[in-house]
Formats: sequence, C-alpha cells, structure tokens
Amino acid sequence: MGKALSDRERARVRRRRVFYIPGYDPIHPRRYRELYRKEGARQAAISGFDIALRPGQGGGAYGWHVAARIEDAPVEADFEVLVWSDIVRDSMSSSIPATYWQLLRTAWTYIASGALRRLMWLRKGPVIAALYPVGMLLLQLLLAGLAGWAVAALIGWLAGLVPLAGPVWAAAVLAARVFAAILAAVWLLRWFKAQDNRFYAHYLMHDYAYTAQARGANPPELEARMAAFADRIAEALREDVDEVLVVGHSSGAHLGVSVLADLIRAGGVRKGGPALGFLTLGQVVPMVSFLPEAHRLREDLMYLSTRRELTWVDVTAPGDGCAFALCDPVTVSGVGTDAKIWPLVISAAFTQTLSPERWKELRWRFFRLHFQYLCAFDRPGDYDYFRITAGPRTLAARFEGRAPSKSRIDVPASKYTSVRAA
Repeated sequence: MGKALSDRERARVRRRRVFYIPGYDPIHPRRYRELYRKEGARQAAISGFDIALRPGQGGGAYGWHVAARIEDAPVEADFEVLVWSDIVRDSMSSSIPATYWQLLRTAWTYIASGALRRLMWLRKGPVIAALYPVGMLLLQLLLAGLAGWAVAALIGWLAGLVPLAGPVWAAAVLAARVFAAILAAVWLLRWFKAQDNRFYAHYLMHDYAYTAQARGANPPELEARMAAFADRIAEALREDVDEVLVVGHSSGAHLGVSVLADLIRAGGVRKGGPALGFLTLGQVVPMVSFLPEAHRLREDLMYLSTRRELTWVDVTAPGDGCAFALCDPVTVSGVGTDAKIWPLVISAAFTQTLSPERWKELRWRFFRLHFQYLCAFDRPGDYDYFRITAGPRTLAARFEGRAPSKSRIDVPASKYTSVRAA
C-alpha cells in the first residue's frame, strides 16, 4: 500500500516542521509541550537517544523547538500547535440546565439519524464512551433529586416535632421543604460539575454536543481557524526543511483531513519541496463522518485518500476505548474509491508495546490511554511518536513497505455518504 518514494523522501531528515492539531481540549496548548518534554525524556532513557526542548522558533501562535540525536543522526524540529482551546472553552461555558438540553439534542441527533446504531457496528468502546456522559449526567440528576427529596423529608419530620398546626404553619413548612429540596439538588449538581475533572461527564457532553450541533458540519469559527492553520502549513512547505509533518490526535484527526485537503486543492504542495506527512492518532472520524451534514468531511476524506502529494498513516489501538481502533476512516465512512491509497492503518498494539506492569497500571485509565500515542512506550515497536516527530526519517520512509493491520475494519458502514458539490 502507498506510493513509490521520491529521492527527496528517502533523504535523511535534518530539519522538520511539525504541526500538531489537538482534539477537543479546553486547556492551554502548553500542556502538549510539557507532555512532549516529559514523555520524550522517558522514551530517550528507554531507547537510548538524546532529545531536548527549548522555546519555539517557528513564529506561530504556540510551539517549541526540539534538538535530537536519534539513530545516530542530529535532527532539528519546530513544533506548532493549532490553537482552538479558546473555541472549546467558549463552547463549554453552558449552564447546568443548558448542558442537559445539549444532552437531549445530541442524543436525538445520533439516534434519529441512525448514526448511533451504525457506529455500534464498528466499535462498541467509543460508542460506550459517547453514552457515558449521558448516563453519568442522568445519574447525577437522579442523585440530586433524591438528595432534594431526602432534605424535604427531613424538614417535614422535624416540623412534625414542633407543636404547631394550622394552614399558615402547613404552608410555611411546605415552602421550606420545597426551597430546601431545590437548594440541595442544585448544590449537588453544582458539586458534580465542580468535580468534573474526576467524572468528565460535562466535558464529554460538551465534546459530543459540539460535533453534533450542526449535524457534522464545522462551525464557522472553527473553519476560520482551520483556514489560518492551512496557511501556516503552506508557508512551512515553502521553507528549506526536509519534511512537514501534520499530526492530528482524536477529533484533531478529522480537522487535519480537511486542512490538508484544502491545502492540496489550493496547490500548496510544490514539486521538489519538503515531504508532506500526515499522522492521525486515536481518531474518532466516524463520530462526525456518519452524521447527515458531514458532506465537507466525507468529500475531504475521499479526496485526501487518493493524493500522492502526502503520506498518511493512521495509528490506533484496540486498547484505546475512546478511539475507533483499526477502522479505516475513509472506507467505513463509505467514500473509498478504486483510486484510494491512504491511509495506512496500523496498530499501536498497547498490549505488546507496553510492559505487562505498565499495561496493568493504565488499562482502566481510559482517558489517559487515549493520550498514550503521545507518550513513551517501554517496549516500543515500529510506532514511536518521538522517532517519527524528531527522528532522521520521513514518515514515508519510516513506514515504507509496512503492511496495514490484518485486523483493520475496512467495510462501508455509514448511512450517509453524500459529499458537497465541488
């Protein structure tokens, strides 16, 4: 699978530009710099290479510079992050009642469109992850109701101990019970929201609601940010570097698909220029592409899967319950054609690339496992985030001749396969 490598792509990488597209994340992108610094040092100690970070030199909104010596070769890499955490934060500013309204609208979108049923055909893990915030928020509402009822019952019992009677007293007791019940329920719901860094119910609900609000279409503010990022990548492709590598994690994967499709359509990849690589990690593309109005994404998937201007490698792992593991995002979306050559779908194989002790430690930490692609492996295989982003070979050269995973799912599953008009 794939294309013949040009001499340029076979050459060793000395300078690389890396553009990282995060998923739905309200936290400042400095977290990704710190994650890279910490996990890069761990991987270097395990694998026996050198890697160091310093402030960015790329001129973008946020990034960092990496100097590494991997496979006995020095490499310089400048990282830049597509910053959309402010858009995410704005979308999460809903009140508690608004979040429950989002729950109803989002559930209706996925159920009424038939997308939920078809997603279940692929992988139950990410669908369960999508249903988790629904169940957790409903449980929180139930517990808040029970708390209100218990407080009201307690006040009623205490009032019964007071030797007073009459309609005025009864009305006062009823008002006190109702007020206390509402107060208790609201307090508990607010407490749950304040503890969401433990429960992730509100966070995940906002995530799926943001995807579903336009039934698969990108909101205008996100489209504007993507266009600006495509311009930054186009600038890098005109620089004197050996490779431009775009990395999309989680929902950042489908954003990367559209960014690169727009870039190539616009003629942003010049012949003889830097090699262009696209690495998607822990993708959740079907959560969007299966929705009725995802015409833009489906067209971009179909287009990008046929382009020889880039190398596209898709990495997931069955151990990641939040990703559509080993699901070919193009084919399952129903837009694969005879001209399709990408992506190369491979597994990070957590049960093999993590030691039994490390796997046991992480196995039930689902959110942490979803970020394992960006972290160190104590038994690294051919997927190694730090060798790919800071090593001396292009993405194309590193995976030349690599067969796709035998366990990949590459059958059409989406009800909606229409694309926007060209």
